[in-house]
Amino acid sequence: MKNRSIHSMVFSYHTRKQVFKEMCQQLRKSLDFSVTCNLKPETLNSFALPPAILLIILLLNTPAFAQPELSKKQQQALTELFQSSELFPNIFTGFALYDPEAQVMLYEKDSDKYYTPASNTKILTLYTALQVLGDSIPALRYVQTGDSIIFWGTGNPLFLHPKLPADSTVLAFLKDTSYQLFFSAHNFQEERFGPGWAWDDYNDYYQAERSPFPIYGNLAHFERLELEEGFQVFPPHFQHHLAFNPALDNNRPRIRRQEFANSFEYNHRALSGLPFSAEVPFCTSPQTIAELLSDTLGRPVGLINLLELPAQPAMTLQSPIPDTLYRLLMYDSDNFIAEQLLLACSEKLSGQLHTEEAIRYAGDSLFQSLPDKLVWRDGSGLSRYNLFTPRGLAGILDMFYHKLPRERLLSFFPAGGVSGTVRDVYKGGKEPYVFAKTGTLANKHCLSGYLLTEKGRLLIFSFMNNNYVNGTGPVKEEMENVLRFVRENF
Repeated sequence: MKNRSIHSMVFSYHTRKQVFKEMCQQLRKSLDFSVTCNLKPETLNSFALPPAILLIILLLNTPAFAQPELSKKQQQALTELFQSSELFPNIFTGFALYDPEAQVMLYEKDSDKYYTPASNTKILTLYTALQVLGDSIPALRYVQTGDSIIFWGTGNPLFLHPKLPADSTVLAFLKDTSYQLFFSAHNFQEERFGPGWAWDDYNDYYQAERSPFPIYGNLAHFERLELEEGFQVFPPHFQHHLAFNPALDNNRPRIRRQEFANSFEYNHRALSGLPFSAEVPFCTSPQTIAELLSDTLGRPVGLINLLELPAQPAMTLQSPIPDTLYRLLMYDSDNFIAEQLLLACSEKLSGQLHTEEAIRYAGDSLFQSLPDKLVWRDGSGLSRYNLFTPRGLAGILDMFYHKLPRERLLSFFPAGGVSGTVRDVYKGGKEPYVFAKTGTLANKHCLSGYLLTEKGRLLIFSFMNNNYVNGTGPVKEEMENVLRFVRENF
């Protein structure tokens, strides 16, 4: 459903109010009765009115001309919350509050300005994946030639992911075939990191490398349960790639990987004291992928670089996409899943693993009606180059609202006081009232999603804060004051 207020911005509320007032004045001059916005078509038929007048009255009953449900007193109270805050006047804050049923923008504060969205970017990634991939994902593509199978990846993040339900489709196919196996990475058109990522975060769990054939979530897991007992490593392939380095600082337990090699080192603190575990991204070169597959399958997997595809059409294995994948994306703000989903969308659309291709398609075909151009560079929001507006995010949340049943829609968004990155904030008593995605980078914090008022209205909001210097705690407190006011007064 097109949203006049957000998507085209043809009529602001004040414009509709003025049009309505002028039309009513003209009608009152020509007719000896009062026009209201609640006249039904059958009632109008009882009046001998000119067709043009009937059309005007019916138009006034449509959502585009709906009266606002925000009183002047409510507007002033919200404005006072922002202006009297010790925080908001000193940082860059944008806010949009929208009623998807009435199709009315209820309140805006700098909602047309651009902000770094951080992981609010995942809202766009989720919508794109739902529209492009549907209920299943191409899990593997391959050709048979002679006594060999040549296969290549589709960006599928599900394969042997330790936090997702097991799907044996690809594993059983590769394990059981009698053909020789060769892996090709010819369709991967990306760098390991996205544009605008912090290169020195390569060792941190939240910045796993992008790859054509993800396996185990592209993370190595290290765990020590007993004092001085050494580490259990998963996948076991990396057990012999781990060594003690006495030169590493001992400020905290650490496991560090060399930037461009799968050589892992630990310090003394990691081997002593309380039980310790860590997840560290591994380098995802084609050679590493082939080696991990060989270890996992218990059979050789060779490497081949397909300069051009064989003449016969490629065959495809499909895997169902569980909603748990999308919830892990949104609840844990999983950057790996976000990036791989956009790559999978690109592969389905073009046969190439190229994030920019998926973003271009979404901008042209899914988000073309938004009021502001999207400056969108990756799937996760790790990029500092992303720029969105609060009213633009509200427009995308409105698309979700009209596409998905409410129960499924809200299940994708962390619930305040209950789950995900908002489990400790926005607590609503017996039932949660905030269902929203956070987005946090240094000096940036955003929250966009849905708010259930005490009167039962489900509203859309986008709250974006940039360029603060005292941590996210005070920002969250001030945001909660605003959201609680909306909950109690709307």
